[in-house]
Amino acid sequence: MSDAKDERRPAGELEAAVMAALWAAGVPLTPGEVQTGLASDLARTTVTTILSRLYDKGVVDRRPQGRGFAYHPVQDAPGLTARRMHTELDRDRDSDRETVLARFVAQLTPDDEQLLRQLLEADE
Repeated sequence: MSDAKDERRPAGELEAAVMAALWAAGVPLTPGEVQTGLASDLARTTVTTILSRLYDKGVVDRRPQGRGFAYHPVQDAPGLTARRMHTELDRDRDSDRETVLARFVAQLTPDDEQLLRQLLEADE
């Protein structure tokens, strides 16, 4: 028998699973519906807590439904990833933004670097 503490998953993993369920549904879901969609042993209260945290972060929006809320993502997966990248870049205003961006670009794969070049050139 395993210890319940050993079965705990990181919050980011749970948030990602909840977001995946919301994106897959394509319609606002209640915490109970998200719980069913996850096909896991998470308690509905845990799902509600995750959704509340995502709401506080501005990642999902909610509307009243019954005695609770139904939640929906405010962006698709690529939009959320871009938002996270901007958040990280803006996190430390005292950092050398040029160096951060240069190191990011230096770590891109050749294919990603070429794609980035094409996207930047398309804006010109």
